[in-house]
Amino acid sequence: MQQMPSARRNVFIIIMLGVVLTASIIASFYLGRYPISPDELGGILLSKICPIKQFWTDTMETVLFNVRLPRIVLACMIGCCLSTAGASYQGIFQNPMAAPDILGASAGAAFGAALAILNNASSSMIMVSAFTFSILSVAIVYMVSKKAKGSKILGLILSGIMVSSLFTAGTSYIKLVADPTDQLPQITYWLMGSLAGATMGHVIFAIIPMTIGLVPLVLLRWRINVLTFGDDEARTIGINAKTLRFIVIICATLITATSVSVSGMIGWVGLVIPHLARRLVGNNYKHLMPATMLFGAIFLLVVDNVSRNLLTTEIPIGILTAFIGAPFFIYLITREAGSK
Repeated sequence: MQQMPSARRNVFIIIMLGVVLTASIIASFYLGRYPISPDELGGILLSKICPIKQFWTDTMETVLFNVRLPRIVLACMIGCCLSTAGASYQGIFQNPMAAPDILGASAGAAFGAALAILNNASSSMIMVSAFTFSILSVAIVYMVSKKAKGSKILGLILSGIMVSSLFTAGTSYIKLVADPTDQLPQITYWLMGSLAGATMGHVIFAIIPMTIGLVPLVLLRWRINVLTFGDDEARTIGINAKTLRFIVIICATLITATSVSVSGMIGWVGLVIPHLARRLVGNNYKHLMPATMLFGAIFLLVVDNVSRNLLTTEIPIGILTAFIGAPFFIYLITREAGSK
C-alpha cells in the first residue's frame, strides 16, 4: 500500500486530533457527581435556541452552565495555551527543555496570588494580582537580560532563573507569615493548580488575552520555523530575528500568564506536549503548532476529568500533570537516547 505523503499525513493527524478533542468535550459533559445523559444534554442546549418542553431538572441545567461548561472550556483553553507557549519557547530558544515558566511567568504569578491571598483579596483580585505579577516578572527578566553580556538567549534564560528564584523566595516568605488556619492552606492549594472553582467569569477574563497571544503565534509559526535554524539563517532570508523573538516572547508570556492566573500552577503541559506532537507531525511548525494546540487541549481536559472523578475528593490538577508528565518525559528522553 502506498504511503501517504507527509504533508497530507500531518493534515490528517491534525483533523483527527480535532475529532478526538470534540469527542472528549462531549464525553466530559457526562462525567461528574451529577451525571447528565446525552438526551438531557441535547435538550438543555436546544432549549436555548428553540422552545421545547423541559424534561430535565433545574439542578442539571445549573450544573451544566455554571459548573461543567466553564470548567471544560477553561481546561481546553489552558491546555492549548500552555502547550503552545512551550512549543514557541522551544523554537525561539533552540532548547528542547524550554517550558512556559522558563522566563519566570509562573513564579511571578505564584507570588502575586500568594500576596493577594495574604491580604484577604477576592478571587477576582487574586486572578488579577497573579496576572500582573506574572507579566512584571517577565518584564524584569527581559530588562535584566538586555544588560547581560555575551549570548542574548543565554542571558535571557539565566535572567529567568534568577528572577524566578527571587519570586519563589518571596512566595515562601508569604507562606511563612500567612495565617496557618486559613491563608496558608489557600495559598498551598492555589500553588497545586486546580480548575475546581472555574466560572464563566474566569473564561471571560482569559479569552481576550489568550486570543491576542495565540493568533500571532499561529500566524508567525513558519517564521518560528526559521528561528530554529539560528539567527544567521533568518537574516539571510530577510527576517529580523531579534524583533521576531521579542514578539514571540510577548505572546507566549501573555498566554502563560493568563493561564496560570486562572488555574494556578500547572506544570509539564508546556514541556511534554510539544515533544509528543513532534513525534506525530515532525518539527515543521506549520503543522506542529496546530497539533500542539489540539493535543494540549485534549491532554488537560482528560487529566481534569480524571482529577474530578477518580476519588471522592478532587485531586489538584497540577499533581496529576506532574505524575503523568514526569515519567512520560523520562520515557521520551531515554527512548531518544537509545535510538541514537
